Amino acid sequence: MNLEQYLPVLLFILVGIGVGVVPQLLGYLIAPRHPDAEKNSPYECGFEAFEDARMKFDVRYYLVAILFILFDLEIAFLFPWAVALKDIGQIGFWAMMIFLAILTIGFIYEWKKGALDWE
Repeated sequence: MNLEQYLPVLLFILVGIGVGVVPQLLGYLIAPRHPDAEKNSPYECGFEAFEDARMKFDVRYYLVAILFILFDLEIAFLFPWAVALKDIGQIGFWAMMIFLAILTIGFIYEWKKGALDWE
């Protein structure tokens, strides 16, 4: 086995580590260190925590997350489909149109049921 074949993999790993580590080191070395009460305060939702961390969340948080994942995956299917559209022909085109129609019908159903309303 020739070790020169592994050079691109090694370079890829080194560049990946560099992209992940160098900005953190630069931020640590260059950033000003003047924390104040506002900077050190806990934040997540824009208000102070007032209950136990194990409190129950409204189901709408989960519903919105699931809907986001659903429509995010739709976009993930569209990119390879668009790139390979010339190769897959009419059958691939109409298969994707059926897929998009089903997702659109599902989106309209969720909209009519009020799953996207936040009150």
